[in-house]
Amino acid sequence: MRLVFMGTPDFAVPSLQALVAAGHEFAAVITQPDRPRGRGKKLLPPPVKSTALAAGLPVRQPSDMKDREFLEDLRLLQPELIVVVAFGRILSREILDLPARGCVNLHASLLPRYRGAAPIHRAVMNGEVETGVTTMWMAPQLDAGDIILQEKLPIPPEATTGEIHDRLAEVGAGLLVHTLELIAAGRAPRLPQDEALATYAPPLKPEEEVIHWEQPAQVIYNQIRGLNPWPGAYTLRSGERLKIYGARLTDPSAIGRAGRVVEVGREGFVVQAGTGRLLVTSVQPPGKKIMPASAYLQGYPMVPGEILGCV
Repeated sequence: MRLVFMGTPDFAVPSLQALVAAGHEFAAVITQPDRPRGRGKKLLPPPVKSTALAAGLPVRQPSDMKDREFLEDLRLLQPELIVVVAFGRILSREILDLPARGCVNLHASLLPRYRGAAPIHRAVMNGEVETGVTTMWMAPQLDAGDIILQEKLPIPPEATTGEIHDRLAEVGAGLLVHTLELIAAGRAPRLPQDEALATYAPPLKPEEEVIHWEQPAQVIYNQIRGLNPWPGAYTLRSGERLKIYGARLTDPSAIGRAGRVVEVGREGFVVQAGTGRLLVTSVQPPGKKIMPASAYLQGYPMVPGEILGCV
């Protein structure tokens, strides 16, 4: 089919690559404008743009999705289908109605659960044991269109958001290729979502990065792995942020002063939570790279009894 593909981050790259390999024609790849990134704030292209250019595909980067010149250009492309994967922009009714076969979205959850911007983060942070990907016909309402296909993926108890993100991106690419095969054959289903089961995954807020040690150790553990690799959960030590990227649950029934360091050893340091304890194994001090907690302790010694925490 003749496609317009809309996507921006790493999550969308496997889908774009899979559709190229499947032999679809690309009228254009639409992605967000280049943004400043890194310490030097160098202007860098989104991952989808780099992938598209490497494949020789035409790229457009509108700053305003309602710009009349852009909309007219999109109309002249005459796509049969618009495919959207983690684009990061809302599509107007005018765009949704443009392609002959409609607009299809790949979403990183088992809809109607976790509609919204941060479905992977939220699923891991909430301690879910299962997630998945969904292809759906797009509608004006947020992630509320009819379902085409779904594929489930277990979330192992130690898995991070980064690991689940990468796995879902690959699984989703295969599901998307299958979805387009069904659409081309006129056999793609339309399964309405059950609104009574809908839950939401809003964007992360800065305050959600803060570790509150008075919470149960399991909740903090899910927060740490749910915010790994980005943006990272943190506590304060001597008034400075200490990001925590790796931890293990220990002594699940232990109680004591929340935030107190109860043990320092070869693997890292153990912190008392509201209930239970966490062995912290990987950290990032200010201005440094992520490192094993054992290496951190060599440069920043810690003693039992020290209190960690954020006011």
